[in-house]
Amino acid sequence: MVETPRIKKILIAAAVLTVGVLMLLGRSHPLPYAEAQSIGKNVESFKELSDRFVALAKDKGAVYAFAVLKIANLPSNTDLHLLGHAVGDELYKQQGMGGIAYCTQDFRNACSHAVVIGALNEFGTSDATLKKIDDACRQAPGGLGAYTMCYHGLGHGVFAYFGYDLQKTVSFCKRMGTSQYNDEQYTQCVGGAVMELMGGGGHDHGAWVVAREKYLNPHDPTALCLGSLIPDSAKTFCFEYLTPELFAQAGAELTSPDPATFPKAFGFCDAVPAGRPELRRACYGGFGKEFVTIAGARDIRHVDQFGDEEYTRAAQWCTLAQTHEGQEACVREALQSVFWGGENNPQASVRFCTDAPTGSQSACWDELTHAIAQYLPGRTEVCVLLPAYYQPTCKK
Repeated sequence: MVETPRIKKILIAAAVLTVGVLMLLGRSHPLPYAEAQSIGKNVESFKELSDRFVALAKDKGAVYAFAVLKIANLPSNTDLHLLGHAVGDELYKQQGMGGIAYCTQDFRNACSHAVVIGALNEFGTSDATLKKIDDACRQAPGGLGAYTMCYHGLGHGVFAYFGYDLQKTVSFCKRMGTSQYNDEQYTQCVGGAVMELMGGGGHDHGAWVVAREKYLNPHDPTALCLGSLIPDSAKTFCFEYLTPELFAQAGAELTSPDPATFPKAFGFCDAVPAGRPELRRACYGGFGKEFVTIAGARDIRHVDQFGDEEYTRAAQWCTLAQTHEGQEACVREALQSVFWGGENNPQASVRFCTDAPTGSQSACWDELTHAIAQYLPGRTEVCVLLPAYYQPTCKK
């Protein structure tokens, strides 16, 4: 081939383009989100990190800040859900309830939570506000579980809105339940309030501390969920979110609890009345939910990308429950944390069950089978990932 001037120019341009592509591939993240490399450096507290993301959201927009949060290099054991709330608060200020269209599942519904909380604070507690919130929750991106989990987030804000008064919060949450969803909007809302009591307090820390002293029994951590303040229909959600208090009363440090404390923490569930097996399962199951994120240094952005080592560690911690009932409930809820309403890659859930202890594997596969049927109905290509025994039930 004769190299004409025109061909020579084309070859030079191609070479320049190739070098440019290689330079871009050599970067850890795309250029538009350069803050992802530096925003988490040299932070001395969660508040400092949160302030940095809020400042970024104000400067370049909350949608941009969420994009950075998805890929940022952050300190180990950072509470990404709470960071998502901080950015979500700014999203509501900038775009109102319409901002929920940008609320993906990356931070376990933290964004949609913040948006509906913003609506409550702006419009009050009228029936008209409840209609606006319900409309917004129905627009929350994600699968079949996104709508009701939106109400879980609302519970966080309702509790803060009512000055951390649990009785007023429960009464308000009750107004939102519908028979179509078996009142799950109501019970999820109460569960969100319990979770806020366990590890929130960002709205008014002083009032939150007083509420913890009022509602939590230092000698019996299960008293809150078994007592009359939590309605019977919401007690299972209460136990699912009670786990941090069980850790604390077992002497664990909550950021990175020592597995040596897990047997004692599990022991609190043994005291739940045998006549309420659903509450016992919820109590044990709450540990599985926590174990998955603890094993992965709390990076909830990548739960379905954890390695087999992290999955095995989380599942093995479930064996520290002293009863087979507790071990199975723990593994089942851990699986649900990996599956996350069908939002995560189902291959990860298959890996988790494969790595589960032999004595709990059948429970894990059974839970995954029903989770697929509930959240991914008709997805036969997912069902075929399961062992042959479980595929017929899954495909139904």
